[in-house]
Amino acid sequence: MPRSNESVITIRPLTADDIGWRHEFLLESWGSTMVARREELVDADKLPGLVALLDGRPTGLASYTAAAREWELVTIDAVIRGIGIGRALLRAVEALAVAANAGRIWLVTTNDNTAALRFYQRNGYDLTALHRNAVTRARLMRKPQIPLSADGIPIRHELELERILD
Repeated sequence: MPRSNESVITIRPLTADDIGWRHEFLLESWGSTMVARREELVDADKLPGLVALLDGRPTGLASYTAAAREWELVTIDAVIRGIGIGRALLRAVEALAVAANAGRIWLVTTNDNTAALRFYQRNGYDLTALHRNAVTRARLMRKPQIPLSADGIPIRHELELERILD
């Protein structure tokens, strides 16, 4: 039970009332609702998802696809970092996947995203694939607004991670 000065994080499914908020959140966090990965674009605005609430206010979002035994975490982001919002969203998606009898959750991030790599590995995800120059190809063919670099690191490759749920 939280102390009186601690904030409370709750997670709930997206509802119709969240559509406008989700759209704006994705634009602000990702620069687009379209996510490039594995040689295709996915519109995160059309996916099922979960909302993190901090003291009743939306402060985080996870979007996913659910396909039988394999679920994909497409987006996950929090307005405030370091207080457990991302972990709460991740665990909630995993719980849904387990309840649906999924055996695996996978995701793609980019080679520059060292914070995400630390986060996922600390939460039980293993690096399973390097897709060399996948971001470079996506930038040329599908999503030209992908930045060329971040924090001095050229953004070129996709890294695939997974967590086995069985």
